[in-house]
Order: sequence, then C-alpha cells, then structure tokens
Amino acid sequence: MPQLTFDVGVEEIKALAFQLPPTELIALAEAIQARAETFGMMQLAETAFEEWNEDGEDIYDRQAQAR
Repeated sequence: MPQLTFDVGVEEIKALAFQLPPTELIALAEAIQARAETFGMMQLAETAFEEWNEDGEDIYDRQAQAR
C-alpha cells in the first residue's frame, strides 16, 4: 500500500483539530497526551542506561553482530 506524506505545520494541524466535534477533540487530546507521556518516559529511561555505556562494553555488540 502506498504511503502519503503531507507537508503541514503545527498551525495547520491545530486549525484542523479545532474543527473536530468536542468529543473527538477530547479523544485526540488524550491520545496526544498519552504519546507525550510515553515519549517523556522513554527519554528518562535512556538516562538510566548511561552508566552502562562505557568504553570496552561494545565488545558485546560486536559479538552479537558476528553471529
């Protein structure tokens, strides 16, 4: 199935979203909030693994790629 891409900015998306009926706008806002929270948690989780990113640790990555 071909994919379509659109070159629209935030303002155009806002204008379209504000045309939605109130119940659909609320549902969209909740979906956006959930996505933003997930993104925030992922960014926070990345910082937890920084201590494991040490020189010499990439040996495991090389071994996994060799298999």
